[in-house]
Amino acid sequence: MTTTGDRAENAEGSEAWQTLWGRFLVVVPWVLLTASLVAVLALPGQSAAEHTTTVVLGLVAALWLLFGHRVAVTIGVSGVLPFRWSALVHVCGLLLICSVMLAHDELFLIFTITGFVHAMLLPTAWAFAAVGATSLVLHSSTMGLPGTDPGMPLLQHTILFGGVVAVQTLGIGAGLVAGQMGARRNLEHRQMVERLEQALAENADLHARVLTQVRQAGIAEERGRMAREIHDTLAQGLTGIITQIQATQRTWGTPGTAATHLERALALAKESLTEARRSVEALRPQQLSEGHLPSALAELVRRWGETHGTRVSSEVTGDPVALSPAIEAALFRVAQEALTNVARHAQASRAVVTLSYLDEVVLLDVRDDGRGMARGRSGGFGLSSMRQRIRSIGGSVEIESEDGRGTAVSASVPVVPDTGPEVGP
Repeated sequence: MTTTGDRAENAEGSEAWQTLWGRFLVVVPWVLLTASLVAVLALPGQSAAEHTTTVVLGLVAALWLLFGHRVAVTIGVSGVLPFRWSALVHVCGLLLICSVMLAHDELFLIFTITGFVHAMLLPTAWAFAAVGATSLVLHSSTMGLPGTDPGMPLLQHTILFGGVVAVQTLGIGAGLVAGQMGARRNLEHRQMVERLEQALAENADLHARVLTQVRQAGIAEERGRMAREIHDTLAQGLTGIITQIQATQRTWGTPGTAATHLERALALAKESLTEARRSVEALRPQQLSEGHLPSALAELVRRWGETHGTRVSSEVTGDPVALSPAIEAALFRVAQEALTNVARHAQASRAVVTLSYLDEVVLLDVRDDGRGMARGRSGGFGLSSMRQRIRSIGGSVEIESEDGRGTAVSASVPVVPDTGPEVGP
């Protein structure tokens, strides 16, 4: 598996090779030119005019190589070889200069090899042509054109000359093609690595944003859960405790009655503390841990009636089914919140809690005969929490109320049977 370090190492190696290749294209022609000039000037028996001609041709070739130096840097080092007029003009001018230099002295064939080297500056088809032209210039000087050697038959000379040029062109041209294809693949690989690294960076950034959003959503969900649990446990328990203490104050002159209210207040405080701990641990309500929803609602209704002194009854219709713990906990909290609202706001004389098991849904209704709610009133946090709980399990809540004619809270949830142990409500 290729790691980021491997890709970086490959990229560095590719860049080093391209730098070396560029230096090769620039340096080798100068080495060949220097070697040719030294060899020609070292020949004995040359006149001053011949030496002058050699030096002038060397200067012309040097000036032309300076032009070729710029071509090599801008085209050859990149690894991409599109057609450029500047490169074609350079190679043609180089071959012309080499032809003149060979006419002056055959030792300049050393410098003429530069034509093979700088043919690499051209695209594949043009490179083949440049290699062929260099081979023609080189062997025209060393072997002579067909028909110029009186000691060799024309056909033999032609076949020999053509064969050498063809073999040399194919051999060097194939090497050029292989080198250009390798450079092209290397460039494509480098570009692919760059795109991959860019995609990885974008994915890493996206992954970080997703993680941040998930974390924020989790924090918001946990805050909402804690707010609902505090509202459904501590707030309702404190409301009951306050109610019992107020009743104790009213019946202070009757020790037996006052003691009963104090005992209820203490029991509510203990129960609220237990529920708070269970909420922190994300456990089911205590009543549900001791039985299923019908029995838990019956116990809730009994305690609520004793605490608030309001007539209340519970009914169960249909065949009870052990529901998913999450559904039973949500319905229990809805009944708990609805009864708390009855105690706080309804001023009702009677309330009824009905649990109905149908084929595909379970219905929970909490009705009272209190003063109801004014039209258009949407309710506070308790009603909002109630709706959120039921929506989270795929159900819905409807509230029907008219001013002076009581309130009905109806929750409908799908039947999802209990399939085994479940962590959390």
